[in-house]
Amino acid sequence: MSITKQAKKQVVSEVKEDLQNAQSAIVTDYRGLNVDEITQLRRALRAENVKYVVVKNTLASIAAHELGYEALDTYLEGPTAIAYGFEDAVAPAKVLSKFAKENDRLEIKGGLLEGNLIDPARIKALADLPSREVLLGQVAGAFAAPMTGFAGAAQAMLRKFVGTLDAVREQRAANEG
Repeated sequence: MSITKQAKKQVVSEVKEDLQNAQSAIVTDYRGLNVDEITQLRRALRAENVKYVVVKNTLASIAAHELGYEALDTYLEGPTAIAYGFEDAVAPAKVLSKFAKENDRLEIKGGLLEGNLIDPARIKALADLPSREVLLGQVAGAFAAPMTGFAGAAQAMLRKFVGTLDAVREQRAANEG
């Protein structure tokens, strides 16, 4: 059953808009997954605010070409679905990689990260990154560590100084008395 020319234009327009607005777009081959597995995957992606759409390769290719992402054609073969991360660029990579570990029939082909082509190895590396909150905590800790160390050293010097003054005071009191 073929779709009308107008419907094809609509699909191309939607894919183009999604590719343009997404921080990341990961192309997958879902061949071999049954309905329950696809449902589980969609549910996991939806929980992370990731849009997952099955798309015809030719229509995705047209949309990609209109945006200057011709290199994406490399990954547009076989049954294709694209996961779009609009709010978090790492979320699609994390969910898809986790699902692919549990279910080897899902193939992560490649994708785009902020307009740049990325291969499956880079997607895996992206998935292995700590969450944004953890990274921000690590950065804050790195900034706080020198200040904490300085405060500790200053406090130790002050304690030593006060201790020395007390010893001098006690010695003078002993000499006078």
